Amino acid sequence: MYRIVGKDGLQYGPVTAEQVRGWIAENRANAQTLAQADGTQEWKPLASFPEFAADLKPPPVSASTPPTITAPPPAADPRASNKIPAGICGILLGGFGVHKFILGYTGAGLVMLLVTLLTCGVAYPLMHLIGLIEGIIYLCKADEEFVRLYVDGQKEWF
Repeated sequence: MYRIVGKDGLQYGPVTAEQVRGWIAENRANAQTLAQADGTQEWKPLASFPEFAADLKPPPVSASTPPTITAPPPAADPRASNKIPAGICGILLGGFGVHKFILGYTGAGLVMLLVTLLTCGVAYPLMHLIGLIEGIIYLCKADEEFVRLYVDGQKEWF
């Protein structure tokens, strides 16, 4: 007889070895499920009980079924590393064109900065609104699309 700690953290049992095997077959218990044999105080994973070793083994791979090999997930494009700083600076400092300088658009950044400075700040709300919109757009784009539009495509405005 055994006691089992379920996935919900509650103890179940006493149960027979056949019931435990049934739970393993139903994926209600696995090799890491904690169990306690009658007469012991120690909780151990089911994998440490030799009587359940055969039930816990993965099914053998047949010769007709080749093993599946999965490709590693694609790495993030390092060229998208400026997306977050440019987006945040566009939202916070958009009127000064800081986000344009981050992306390497010096001309567009100078336009925004000079419009703000030469109008003594009168045009700052308009420049800030442009920066706010662009910052939100940058942050909403997927990395691949951001690189395609703003790094490879050199799209300076919106």
